[in-house]
Amino acid sequence: MNKPENKQQTELLKRLARVEGQIRGIQKLIQQPDADCEKVLQQMTAARRALDKAFFEMLACVIESNVLDEQQGDAAQRMTEVKELLTRYA
Repeated sequence: MNKPENKQQTELLKRLARVEGQIRGIQKLIQQPDADCEKVLQQMTAARRALDKAFFEMLACVIESNVLDEQQGDAAQRMTEVKELLTRYA
């Protein structure tokens, strides 16, 4: 299984750092005595979406490496493996 290329890896790490920052912000928001529950929920939604995007980028990387690696068998077998990946992680 391939790992992300340098540019992809850099972008993924940047995205995860932003998610980490969002999570820290959520923690600080919750610690406030007058925390607004809806505001916390909005921030959680944003963090979750950002993490989901990073997840789907990694999933695309795995699928791409599986489909393009012709040494892994015929096309039908590779597509079966892609379907299994989607079922496992989606």
